[in-house]
Amino acid sequence: MEQLPNYNDRNAHEIDYRIYGEEMQYVEIELDPQEAVIAEAGSFMMMDDGIKMDTIFGDGSQKDTGFLGKILGAGKRILTGESLFMTAFYNNLTGKRNVSFASPYPGKIIPIDLTEFGGKFICQKDAFLCAAKGVSVGIEFSKKLGRGLFGGEGFIMQKLEGDGMAFVHAGGTTAVKTLAAGETLRVDTGCIIGFTQSIDYDIEFVGGIKNSIFGGEGLFFAKLQGPGKVFIQSLPFSRLAGRVLASIPQGGKSKGEGSILGGIGDLLDGDNRF
Repeated sequence: MEQLPNYNDRNAHEIDYRIYGEEMQYVEIELDPQEAVIAEAGSFMMMDDGIKMDTIFGDGSQKDTGFLGKILGAGKRILTGESLFMTAFYNNLTGKRNVSFASPYPGKIIPIDLTEFGGKFICQKDAFLCAAKGVSVGIEFSKKLGRGLFGGEGFIMQKLEGDGMAFVHAGGTTAVKTLAAGETLRVDTGCIIGFTQSIDYDIEFVGGIKNSIFGGEGLFFAKLQGPGKVFIQSLPFSRLAGRVLASIPQGGKSKGEGSILGGIGDLLDGDNRF
């Protein structure tokens, strides 16, 4: 029988936080003296005077794995498309100090207390925003071929391990589903934010010639089976980016979206270049 860790003796720093905003949120982390938080490059927003920044090599945990272990940890991060390095923000002063991290696009910041999920949470590879120093940010390999070939996220998803707070970002509105044992939920692969380690995750073929060719929803969706908790986003960044790219005028001319006149409408509104 697996022995649960003793969370009375935490390895991660016990940080306090507050989330601000609605559509474009940011999280403010309050650091007591000698506390620290780690974050991905590009998520930093602002910090109080006296906080020290340090670039760390590896997965962000405090484990003394030696130089080779740090190289392996950093190499795993490359597989998820992230940088070799992470940034740590330390409060070396005697009073409390605040540091804030912002969402990269419209959506919600979700606080994840890893002690509530058995010390591990699995999420899509670009969802991680920041975490208490001591939380390990690694990779989760899929053991099923279907996930790797058709799952959208490939063989690799990100895993957050430890006994501290972590923060992930999701696009649009967030839905949280608690699945009972054997209960199944089917989700668009890009709409998955993350799930607890007890969730069984696989890929299913949509089925049917008409659905496959004309359905417009892709050939595969994710099948999530409980028990456990699943976090779902309404607006994956890939979907948002696809709509933006589709609306960019080609050859300097508008596509005439939103009008049944199309190109004729351009003539009527003054765009009569030839």
